[in-house]
Amino acid sequence: MHVSIVGPGRLGRTLAALLSPAHRVELVDRGGRAQAPNVVLAVPDSAIADAAQTVPEGAVVLHCSGTTPFGVLRPHRPAGSFHPLMTFPGPEVGIPELTGVPAAIAGDPEALALGRALAAALGMRAIEVPGDRRLYHAAAVIAGNFATVLLAEASRVLAAAGVPESEAPGLLAPLARQSIENAGRVGPAHSLTGPVARGDEATLAGHREALRDAGLEELLPLYDELTQRARRLVDEKAVVGAVVGAKV
Repeated sequence: MHVSIVGPGRLGRTLAALLSPAHRVELVDRGGRAQAPNVVLAVPDSAIADAAQTVPEGAVVLHCSGTTPFGVLRPHRPAGSFHPLMTFPGPEVGIPELTGVPAAIAGDPEALALGRALAAALGMRAIEVPGDRRLYHAAAVIAGNFATVLLAEASRVLAAAGVPESEAPGLLAPLARQSIENAGRVGPAHSLTGPVARGDEATLAGHREALRDAGLEELLPLYDELTQRARRLVDEKAVVGAVVGAKV
């Protein structure tokens, strides 16, 4: 496969590093001219339309936005989108393991074929998202970006307990990682543990009191909202269990 990747940012550099051992890959600066028959625009959403104007007519063109419709690439045909459902901090920070990771694809038939070929070359699983791509991307932000924000807030709380602030994220990350893996394997409702799952209201009240005592009152609305969402998961598990029990 011969492909030009336009945009030497974190995603573009990572894709080039992963594809180059087995494929002919050219990494092109934004504003540069792609020469390959297959072109991937790894540029910010606001730059997609301008970048598409530099692509020669007849190339198969994909952009890597999770939320932008592929129609922004017109009049190019075939055109489409390829969005890996993964975080890319850049090769100098780390190259993610992509085996089995979804890649959302959309577009004209030839563009879909290129998206599937890219996914296969990266060890990913191509999926088509038939609904609103903004909702797809919102789900990705909640699961990815907001998970990072939650780890940051949890680290603040751990630091308030006396743990060195620089060590807190690394200490909490294994717990967060395993919790996410469990939820992905058996479902969030069935993997939830902790005081909400066991109905330990005294511990929950103690957490709220400790947050106030530590001067972290600003976290109480977040803590309370997440506690309520956790209760919904407990209720969901109870309903499912009751239905299953009734069928047995």
